[in-house]
Amino acid sequence: MKSVYFLSDAHLGCRSIPHDRTRERRLVRFLDGIKDKASAVYLLGDIFDFWYEYKTVVPRGYTRFLGKLSELADRGVEVHFFTGNHDIWCGDYLVKECGVTLHTEPMTVEMGDKVFMLAHGDGLGDPDRKFRFLRAVFRNRLCQRMFSCIHPRWAVDFGLSWAAHSRLKHGVEGGDPPYLGEDKEYLVRFAKEYLKAHSEINYFIFGHRHIELDLMLTRSSRVLILGDWITQFTYAVFDGENLFMENYVEGDTCL
Repeated sequence: MKSVYFLSDAHLGCRSIPHDRTRERRLVRFLDGIKDKASAVYLLGDIFDFWYEYKTVVPRGYTRFLGKLSELADRGVEVHFFTGNHDIWCGDYLVKECGVTLHTEPMTVEMGDKVFMLAHGDGLGDPDRKFRFLRAVFRNRLCQRMFSCIHPRWAVDFGLSWAAHSRLKHGVEGGDPPYLGEDKEYLVRFAKEYLKAHSEINYFIFGHRHIELDLMLTRSSRVLILGDWITQFTYAVFDGENLFMENYVEGDTCL
């Protein structure tokens, strides 16, 4: 059986992170290294730092990355793209041009004899009221139509600047709070609560928090929070029996 890979939070195009093109190439080399080993790749959100599609216009750049996604899809690898809080404004471009499967909500899926719940993680138990308000605004159809009335020249520039400003408030490399502990991490709390009514879940896999966490919840259930592709270069791989979390290092042979 070929393996299934999971990664998140590349934030490609981020103006506040140095050497963005280098990071894109690193991600492309990783994807190239697993193309013969993968049956599926799950990109769990915030792959782009800002992405907004008009009906006939998409953001410039990302040529190498989008080409590699297309190559994987053409080779028969399932490529699943989950929208995050930075790239929620996806239309049908990635689906039609690159052959990916787009997900805008959390998903539960069976792989072998295991059950996975997959999501970016934003909105799942986050107590931050400001974040929840902005999330609701960004997902509002009327607000999206109004934003679409702005010429792409200014709209995309504004979006990239907004995203960069948000990151700089927390430091160039993200500055997300370190692991807060089992009782304070809202994604862990969400998984525990969800498990009460869905005991069949074996693995919860989230992104969003930019921390690396692999935590046993019960004898048959774990929650994984994937690190980012800014400094950690974290990915998870399921080989049909076991789930591992690894860090990609240039020159390494991926599992």
